Amino acid sequence: MSNFLEQMRELDPNDPGRWPLPFRLGATAVIFLVAVALLGYMLAWKPKKPDLDAAKAEEQQLLGTLEQKARKAANLDAYKAQLAEIEQSFGAMLRKLPNKTEVPSLLTDISQQGSGAGLDQKLFQPSAQVNKDFYAELPIKMRLTGSFHAIGAFVSGIAALPRIVTLHDVQIKPVDTSSTDQLQLDVTAKTYRYLDEEEQT
Repeated sequence: MSNFLEQMRELDPNDPGRWPLPFRLGATAVIFLVAVALLGYMLAWKPKKPDLDAAKAEEQQLLGTLEQKARKAANLDAYKAQLAEIEQSFGAMLRKLPNKTEVPSLLTDISQQGSGAGLDQKLFQPSAQVNKDFYAELPIKMRLTGSFHAIGAFVSGIAALPRIVTLHDVQIKPVDTSSTDQLQLDVTAKTYRYLDEEEQT
């Protein structure tokens, strides 16, 4: 080993032709490898570097997408349970909407709430149906007269109906300015009906 190192020190870099054969072959091999590496960089690596950078950026984007989808997949059971709960709740709400055949009896129930509360019914006028996305509004203009407590009982009775009925445009005023016992209630009661598929188009 020391002999090899001594021979390396004695080599004249200005006259490689006098080097011993193994050193000349080694130097030639090193120069050849450097040339091949340089040529490979210039011809293969450098032109493909933009493609490599683009592939790396795409890899990062795909990894982000994969991570996002993995998070969603991890919560899939929770999403399914939530969807089932929403569908159940939606089904319960739909059951509170009357169908075509139940509308007349619901109108009768609304009318009877007034008389049952002790109110005099001056007006009960169902208006034209108003179609929305998947349901229809059925407005009913009503005018009732009676005491404050009777009006409260009427509103409470409407709220207790098994079908959805909402009260709009509520106006309460005395029937006679000389007496505050009797009040007049002008209100629009709205009930809602689920539209069949053929009605939704």
